[in-house]
Amino acid sequence: MAKTLVLSFILFLAACSQQEDTPPLVPETAAKAAEPALPVPATQARQSVVIAADPWCPHNCEAGSDHEGYMIDIAREAFGLAGIDVEYVNMSWARALQQARDGYIDAVVGALPGDAPDFVFPEAAIGYSKIALYTHPDNNWQYSGIDSLSQFTLLAINGYAYSPELDSYIEKYQDNSERIWVLSGPAPLSRAIELLHQKRSDVFPEDRYVMQWELKKDGSAESLRMATVIHESPLYVAFSPVGTDSLELASLLSEGAKALQGTGRVAEILARYGLSWSD
Repeated sequence: MAKTLVLSFILFLAACSQQEDTPPLVPETAAKAAEPALPVPATQARQSVVIAADPWCPHNCEAGSDHEGYMIDIAREAFGLAGIDVEYVNMSWARALQQARDGYIDAVVGALPGDAPDFVFPEAAIGYSKIALYTHPDNNWQYSGIDSLSQFTLLAINGYAYSPELDSYIEKYQDNSERIWVLSGPAPLSRAIELLHQKRSDVFPEDRYVMQWELKKDGSAESLRMATVIHESPLYVAFSPVGTDSLELASLLSEGAKALQGTGRVAEILARYGLSWSD
């Protein structure tokens, strides 16, 4: 997914049916409490924020790993400038959105504006996404608009936004198993790749950088065909719509990210993931 670099994007990178049985969710650790967390009193300084998502490398990866994702690294350092720690938790994307809406966690990471229009978005994005359509390498189909998908079964991940046009298509045909197959659970990307390899489905939309990362990790960089890029968008850490200090947290993240950008630290973080502004 060449554009003018603007400060609000922070990054520009070379560079969200037939229902599957939902496997057990990734443990939610401290993110899930018996009751939603109480608002932090105005007189008490915020000490930490809880951010969640399913792994979506290189934007956000496995929690606790050596490479948790460049968006997590930027968020940690940006909030660190304000003396706030970041707790990053993995769970399914749909669950992360719901946990934030219910007030159990503070934010989700890797959000497109269409993912959570009710959330509080910072002024500054700290990531960038290019959504592409993938097929089996033997499939020579050419995308010629949304109607050209009608002959195929499209895979989609529960709760994901892809593009306004594709999202509307998925919503319209989500109950038609001939057209839409919705994947759920903690590892839907691996499942989608497997289904394409097995020719059990035809087309899958995914972020180009995420797919490149996943295929390279598996040693199968040429195992799927990218048919086209259909949408480009900034990515955000988006804050809970019920959080009483979500606006403040969003402002702190933006200020910190801009400061890191000014010192060149963002470029250093991107380099850890093989990414750069000039890609």
